[in-house]
Amino acid sequence: MAAERRAGLAPLEARLGHRFHDCALLLRALTHSSRANEADSGPDNEALEFFGDALLGFLVAEALLGRFPGENEGALSKMKAYLVSRPVLAEVARDLGLGDHLRLGRAASRQEEGTRESILADALEAVLAAVHLDGGDAAARALVGRLFGPRMDGLDRAAVEGRDYKTGLQEAMQAAGRPTPRYRVAATEGPPHRPVFDVEVLAGGEVLARACGGSKKEAEQEAARLALRVMRRGSRVEGR
Repeated sequence: MAAERRAGLAPLEARLGHRFHDCALLLRALTHSSRANEADSGPDNEALEFFGDALLGFLVAEALLGRFPGENEGALSKMKAYLVSRPVLAEVARDLGLGDHLRLGRAASRQEEGTRESILADALEAVLAAVHLDGGDAAARALVGRLFGPRMDGLDRAAVEGRDYKTGLQEAMQAAGRPTPRYRVAATEGPPHRPVFDVEVLAGGEVLARACGGSKKEAEQEAARLALRVMRRGSRVEGR
């Protein structure tokens, strides 16, 4: 790898807390399929993202069990689902400044924010996989602790269940004498193994908000959160 390209990745390596022996792995983790399809830039990050998704779930579950040994399976599952959700992964990726290093094709560079969030989340998983392949279990475990440890501190069942925005929206609509909200999938994007659902929340035929997520449930929760914000502001549709 050219020295200048390696130097350009050094700030990201510092934030990750891992200097790559094989920097080509990090470069691959940062390469979106749109870039790989437009130029001879090597393989994209989809296979790494596939591995990183499974790896992240395992390491987060392991860390949660260590932090909350007295919690039951249901509570731990909710905490894990929150921590590995697309919005949280995208937030972690932004904190790392990952977007400044992504290698995107022209089409992906023009994507709307919901899809951009998906790209960031997938790239974070790919980077975790790259760290594991380059540095082994200890390096990957240390990275998860560094990135997600602060988000686990103080996280408890009440905090996670408090993020049930669908229930909150339904209660708010009932209190306002408005129809019960319903959800519909407006579109599905992404590869078959990692679909992105674009969901709208409606009331009485009116679209209150729309959002993207890696599952219908995740997208519905985010759409409900945006709809609650719409109700508080008295504004129009939010989301994609």
